[in-house]
Order: sequence, then structure tokens, then C-alpha cells
Amino acid sequence: MEGDAFSDLGNATLLETKAVQRFHRGFVQAQAILDQNRLLISEIIQNHRSMIADGLSRNARLIRELNNNIRLVAELYAGLSVSFAESVDACFEAAGALGSDDKARRKRIRSG
Repeated sequence: MEGDAFSDLGNATLLETKAVQRFHRGFVQAQAILDQNRLLISEIIQNHRSMIADGLSRNARLIRELNNNIRLVAELYAGLSVSFAESVDACFEAAGALGSDDKARRKRIRSG
């Protein structure tokens, strides 16, 4: 019986470690895009202030790229949110702490 409890605890720890790695990877990707956005915004502002035709026309492309990057960051964060919820459920299941009634209730809350 004790061996099963330790095994469940080990599974939960492994799941937590994988979840942390996944979150770290997602946050690093998001931060890289946000850093790129900072550079894009700086260039857009510089082009706008210069009032040079080439710079102003280049801003249209830069703004499209910025909008695309914002969409990517939103998708990354949405994926991280779903991943976090799934990881929490998996850790509780591995630890034997989440019964089927609890899982069904959590899914209803999350989806509605």
C-alpha cells in the first residue's frame, strides 16, 4: 500500500516537472516575440517621427507583423492556460486526489 502511494507521488512529481518545462518553454517563446515587438514598435515610432515616405510605407508592413506577433503571443498564452489546467488535473489524478465527480465538475466550470 505504501509503495503505491510513493509511486503515485513520483508520477505526480514527474508530471509537475514536465509541466514546468512546458511552461518555461512557452514563456520563453512568448518573451522572445514580445522582445521582437518592442523592436518593431521602436522602428514604427522612429519611422513615424521621421515623416520620410519610405519609412511611413514600411510601417504598414511592420504593423502587420506586430499584429501577427500579438496573435501568436495570445495563442501561446491560451495554450499555456489549457496546458496548465490539464497538468493540474493530471497531477491530482496521479496523486489519487481527484475523483471522477471532481473532474467532471472542473471541466464544466472551465468550459462554461
